[in-house]
Amino acid sequence: MTESLFVVIGGLLAIAAVTTVAPRVGIASPLLLVLLGIGVSFLPFVPDVEVEPHWILTVVLPPLLYSAAVSMPEMDFRREFTAIRGLSVVLVALSAVLLGVFFSAVIPGLDLAWGIALGAIVSPTDAVATQIVKRVGVSGRITAVLEGEGLLNDATALVILRTAVAAAAVSVSFGGVLWDFAFAVGAAVVIGFLVGHASMYVRARVKDPAVNTVVGFTVPFLAALPAEEIGASGLVAAVTAGLAVGRHAPEMLSPRHRLSDRENWRTVELILEGGIFLVMGLELSAIVEEAEGDLGTAMTVAAAALALTLLIRAAYVALLLVGLGRRARRGARFKTQVTSMQEKLDAGDPEVVERVLKRARGNEDALERFRTRVRRRIADIDYFLAEPLGWREGTVVVWAGMRGAITLAAAQTLPEDAPQRSLLILIAFLVAAGSLVIQGGTLPRVVALVKPAPEREDPEERARLRELLIAALEGTSDEPIAKLDAQRRTLLDLRDEGTFSANALNRELALLDARQIGLELRDA
Repeated sequence: MTESLFVVIGGLLAIAAVTTVAPRVGIASPLLLVLLGIGVSFLPFVPDVEVEPHWILTVVLPPLLYSAAVSMPEMDFRREFTAIRGLSVVLVALSAVLLGVFFSAVIPGLDLAWGIALGAIVSPTDAVATQIVKRVGVSGRITAVLEGEGLLNDATALVILRTAVAAAAVSVSFGGVLWDFAFAVGAAVVIGFLVGHASMYVRARVKDPAVNTVVGFTVPFLAALPAEEIGASGLVAAVTAGLAVGRHAPEMLSPRHRLSDRENWRTVELILEGGIFLVMGLELSAIVEEAEGDLGTAMTVAAAALALTLLIRAAYVALLLVGLGRRARRGARFKTQVTSMQEKLDAGDPEVVERVLKRARGNEDALERFRTRVRRRIADIDYFLAEPLGWREGTVVVWAGMRGAITLAAAQTLPEDAPQRSLLILIAFLVAAGSLVIQGGTLPRVVALVKPAPEREDPEERARLRELLIAALEGTSDEPIAKLDAQRRTLLDLRDEGTFSANALNRELALLDARQIGLELRDA
């Protein structure tokens, strides 16, 4: 017991030290933690480290993905959903199959089902990419696409892995595979949606910020565990719950509750993310020992597989960029019609208003919602035209597709009777570690070389936003909290319309929260 406690304390101190040092040396902390773990794992006095994959898949990943989903702007997720869906579902499935064919061809005695299982294991990218990309300052669209991909692709890979393992034992039909996938995702979305909204209803009535945060810590598990029990994806359920909470928290939780949430979840993320990367490195010596004389074969296959994953990703991203470009051009042609509709609505054109009310059966609220949808459509078109994704941005998206801890955890879920199980686990580890070190270590240089569009700072946008916030104070009471509430409602309305960037709105919301917390502390 005492020895285990010292190991945990040492791990926490290592995570804190590496996180502090990483910005100074210009290397992402997850990469340093993996390298540190690898180095320590081969010291003669360090025992072999083996962590049950169940702990990573059901204890570590749900809260990490939930927290990432809470902080992701719902507007950006909606706008980039076409790219996110393609990268996290279509690309993962395509990669699993093509890599499966490759693995079954080069590994003797490995049939196609087990090859696809290994392909599914090495297909999902890791969220570490977003950390590195954010640090080098690329456009918000690249960050949103990579964040969204990291939220969903783990679940896709695990569903494919589970199906491939089942197919290795019994015959399964293509229709059955599609049904299993649809059920795993659909049921998880429903459960996550219900849990996320129910948690908001409960937490809005809890006054103590500490108690509120404790309740919040249970949400990802309340979503993930029931989903897993019925055969759905617990990770998708956790992500859906996180998106629901992120959407409604500014409306239903007090600023102190949200500040408490942010700070506590940052600590949880630091410990869990750092822990899984450190453990990933520490497990190497035991993995190599189990594979015995297969290290040379594993290194050769892993190197080829890593190159193949990049080629598949590059080909898919190229096609994706073509499709996104067509959509942007189609939106530009459609903008004139939508703008004309908005002008008629704003002018109260009787014919247009009557037509909308007729469809809504006279519901005035429906008319206002229609106005919001029209404004949102125009804002979406402007968004895609202002920040187009070209080959430079596509290069970053391709190179940022790093594998990580989920790959190793998924590999260790392979059943004991899997053919050449130790070799498959070693290959998965080498692909993940090689991807993190090679791609993660060179990503800042790639960004500097291709020069993608940087993060936009629009002074005019900020000025217009400030004018609207000042206008929101007209007709409000002189009470400071009432003024802040009026401005917050304005920001949330603008968020629904999408006429301002998520970063600008979040910055102003944070300023309002800080002012309200200051007022509440002064009056306490």
